[in-house]
This record gives sequence, structure tokens and C-alpha cells, in this order.
Amino acid sequence: MKYDLTVIGSGPGGYVAAIRAAQLGMKTAIIERYNTLGGTCLNVGCIPSKALLDSSEHYHNAKEKFETHGIELSNLKVNMPQMIKRKNEVVEQTVNGLNFLMKKNKIDVFHGHGAFVNAHKISVAKEDGSTEEVETDKVIIATGSKPIVPDNFNYDKERVITSTEALNIEEVPKSMVIVGGGVIGLELGSVFARLGTEVEVVEFLDRIIPGMDGDCSKELMRALKKLGMKFHLRHAVTNVKINKKSVTVTVQKRDSEEEFKINTEYCLVSIGRRPYTANLGLDKAGVEIDEKGRILVNDKLQTNVENIYAIGDVIRGAMLAHKAEEEGIFAVEVIAGQKPHIDYNLIPGVVYTWPEVAGVGKTEEQLKEEGIPYKSGKFPFKALGRARASMDTEGMIKVLSHKETDEILGVHMVGPRTADIIAEAVALMEFRASAEDAARMSHAHPTYTEAFKEAALAATGDRAIHM
Repeated sequence: MKYDLTVIGSGPGGYVAAIRAAQLGMKTAIIERYNTLGGTCLNVGCIPSKALLDSSEHYHNAKEKFETHGIELSNLKVNMPQMIKRKNEVVEQTVNGLNFLMKKNKIDVFHGHGAFVNAHKISVAKEDGSTEEVETDKVIIATGSKPIVPDNFNYDKERVITSTEALNIEEVPKSMVIVGGGVIGLELGSVFARLGTEVEVVEFLDRIIPGMDGDCSKELMRALKKLGMKFHLRHAVTNVKINKKSVTVTVQKRDSEEEFKINTEYCLVSIGRRPYTANLGLDKAGVEIDEKGRILVNDKLQTNVENIYAIGDVIRGAMLAHKAEEEGIFAVEVIAGQKPHIDYNLIPGVVYTWPEVAGVGKTEEQLKEEGIPYKSGKFPFKALGRARASMDTEGMIKVLSHKETDEILGVHMVGPRTADIIAEAVALMEFRASAEDAARMSHAHPTYTEAFKEAALAATGDRAIHM
């Protein structure tokens, strides 16, 4: 059977691309290496981690805040197997939803490892040892990424783990070392810290979440320290030794010979991800990659082979599920002859700790580096009535606008529900709104979004009302 479009990989980028193609009347197939659809995000990434983040936050609030709210509990404890069971149920429901969407949109699903035979033919190697060939006019590669684990870390998936294994630990660890102070490590670190694990983070750079605004980094680190997390900034892990029931992590100070050892139950490696482009037969199709294994594409997300496109983690840019989704739709609409658009500057980044962190546009550090004149307005959540009512007073919202035109250049926030609030900033920036525009919008009271209005007022000339 021949298809108009075949998508390799069923993560957020891949399955969204397949659905959009079906909507546009293309006969579509999707190839997924594993038994379930959804890729890393739905199975071992975004969705299961958020399920555990919410569960651990409920426990933490019950332990730390309920009494203040006038709710008294006795014999409070963590039932980790039930927590993992609920997480698995959330994943199963989400994956089943995907199966339904494939059937609804008449998309043919092939399970097995897909590899190019040539630019128009893909071989699917199945679990039972058989193979099947798919002929196709166009192809979108959406195979995602895998965690990076150096050889000297002795990754055994039991004591030395990645986010994949961390999602299935069925008892609360006494201690855990996290290598890397980025989004994934901090999210999972906060899960276990809330449940009572002693968590230590080793980060080579001089701050956590280094890709986000500096003020957000400081605010989040302050909040995580209150959870009991310890940080070793400007340090590197040089060796990981597995013992019977523990791990010895050797840590060295950056630009120094000074080192120390940490004995811990688990070592979670979270130092980044690499594009999954191995064993795809890219050479047989003639598709070019760069030195990091990323597939090279033009501004239409088209590879050097005319009928093959690539999206998401396998190409340049941030490894974000929603970036992959936008690119999936973009690539399909290009194939259909439309003229879609993506503004990469306006793809938000989010950290789902509590408080949450979110940002879009330029950071203050970027504006300084690029010599762009700007104004800054900040508003702390502790000055907000809604935040005091819910006992979520940590964090702030910062609005950066152009000094001369007042156009909003960046919005960065740490606080309650900022993962949702950031969409307001994205919408305004898509229409090139000014800080004055944001400040003059009516925001319901009392809400967390009022902090955004107040920060915009502050950016227009120190006009914040409640500060």
C-alpha cells in the first residue's frame, strides 16, 4: 500500500503531524518503534512526570499547609506503589486516547523499528522478527531524543538512572544525587524532595535552569532550598561507582582539583538529551546530519532530500513537546502547499516544579548582550491577595519591554500556575502588544494573572498599584 505521507515516530510532533495530514485529506501512516503510541512525552516524559509532580504536591501540602488551613490529619504517609499505579493509569488513558484519534482519522499504525530502504520506501522491523515495507510519497522524521549518559557514569538502570527509571521507583529513596540542574532533573528532584528524599543537585554552570531568565533561576533555587534540596553549582561529576545498595558519586569543583564524594541511594543523570537518529537508514535515503546527530533542515523543515522532512528533537532548537507539535503542523501544511508560520522566539519554556517557572521571548541577559534598550517591571506574588489566600506567595512576574516603543520583548515568571499564565504573554506578544496594552486589560479579581497586569504597569513607568 502506498501513502501520501508516512510519519516515523508517534510522539507529540509525530502524532499531531499525522492527524493534521489526515485532516488535509492525505492517506497517512505512522510508524512507532514501541508497542504504545505517544513517544517519550506520553509514556516516560511530560505526562507521567506531571502526574507524580501533582501527587507529591498533594502530599507536601497535606504535610506542610493543611494544619494552617484548619485541616487536621493523622497517620499521614506516602503509598508509593499507589502513586506509581495512578501515574500509570494516567499514561494508559492518554495513550488510549491516541489510539482512538488514529482510528478516528483513519491513520494506519505500524509498530516496529522503521528504517529507510530508500527515500520513498521504509522497512518496519517487528518484534516477532518479521518485516513489512511501506511505500510513501512524503516522509516526516519525528523520532525524538534519548537521555545522554556518559560511559563513566556506569548507567545500570537500577542505581544509576535517568528520568525513565525514576518514574517507576516504588519506594521513597532516603537520598538521591541529581546530575544536572536543568528542567527534567529539577522537576523529578522536587518530586522526591517533597516526599522526604534528601536531594543534592550537581550543576557544572553557575546557576540552575541556565537557559531561562536569571531572576527566575534565583527565585526557583530559593524555593527548592526551602524544600531541603542542596546545590553544588560550578561542580562536575567525574565518576559514579555502583555499590550493592548505594552509589558513590565523585564531584569535582570546576577549574580546581578539589573534589569530594557523596554516598547516595540513587544517582539520577539529567545532563541533556541527544537526537534519536541512529539506525534509521538515513544514509540510504541520503539525508544529511550534523556533528551532533541532528538532521539538517531548511526553513521549511525540509531535509536535503526533497520529499523528506524532520521535526522536533531530531532537529535544531529547544527539545520541547509543544515545539515539535507546532513543527509537525507546519511541515504538513508546507507539504499541502500552504504558507504556515512559526515564531521560535514565542515558544514558551516551562518548569513544572512548585512554584512553576515559565518564560517567553528574550531574557534580560539576552537583551543586555544584544544591546537592546529595555524597561523592566516586576511584581511579587507575596503582594497578591489570591496568592496569599492559597499560601502560594513565592515568586514574581517580570515584564521586559522596549525602552522606546514599549513593545513587550520578554515575560518571565515564577509562581503558582505560571505554566498557564504564560499563554497570556504569548498571545499579546504574537500581536506585538505593548506593556501599556497589557496594563490596560481588565484582569479578574482575585486571580494569579493580576500579577502579570501589575508587572506590566511597573514596566510602563513604576505604576504598579499594589506595591
